[in-house]
Amino acid sequence: MTTTSVLSYLLEHKLVAIIRGANPAELVSIVRALHAGGIRAVEITLNSPKALPGIEQVAEAMGEEMLVGAGTVLDPETARLALNAGARFIISPTLNVKTIRLTKRYGAVSIPGGFTPTEILTAYEHGADIVKVFPASQGATFLKDIRGPLPFIPLMPTGGVKLDNIREFQQAGAAAFGLGSSLVDTSQPVSEAYLRQLTQKAQQFVQAVSGAN
Repeated sequence: MTTTSVLSYLLEHKLVAIIRGANPAELVSIVRALHAGGIRAVEITLNSPKALPGIEQVAEAMGEEMLVGAGTVLDPETARLALNAGARFIISPTLNVKTIRLTKRYGAVSIPGGFTPTEILTAYEHGADIVKVFPASQGATFLKDIRGPLPFIPLMPTGGVKLDNIREFQQAGAAAFGLGSSLVDTSQPVSEAYLRQLTQKAQQFVQAVSGAN
């Protein structure tokens, strides 16, 4: 996929499952369960065990069936390593202009973090494709307020998005959603039952944003 098609794919499917701290040996099984539930993009955070080999492993196992990105990317050097491992998009909790530029230079999608209107606009002006509004625990009203003066910037609330409030964020104008422990709880043992529940939970999130009952 080209950068444009990766961005279009993310905006079409809207949900990015965040996998933080998973056992590397169980990573592919988790991603397959998410895929079975309709998730089409995952973020593997770089503060996870063996994250770079994990990105490479998932990208190879899933091919074009799943977009694989790297999360918790704090600097351009780390972004380069993640992209070389197979990440198609780079997500950060903070705004680092050099990381945005490196990501774009490599032809990947850039999703830096921002919270204030100034941070969000600065990220967009320096090439961000989507801006991650983090943390989003302050609720959907905050997102709606930001979109008032900045309606042209695609926003992805992350950190606080749950099944019971995701529609509120969608109605407030969110372009995509980062789903952490509300979807993938890596503190739980990964059993067959866990994977089935993960697929079911993924289906519920997909149905929520698609308006299905």
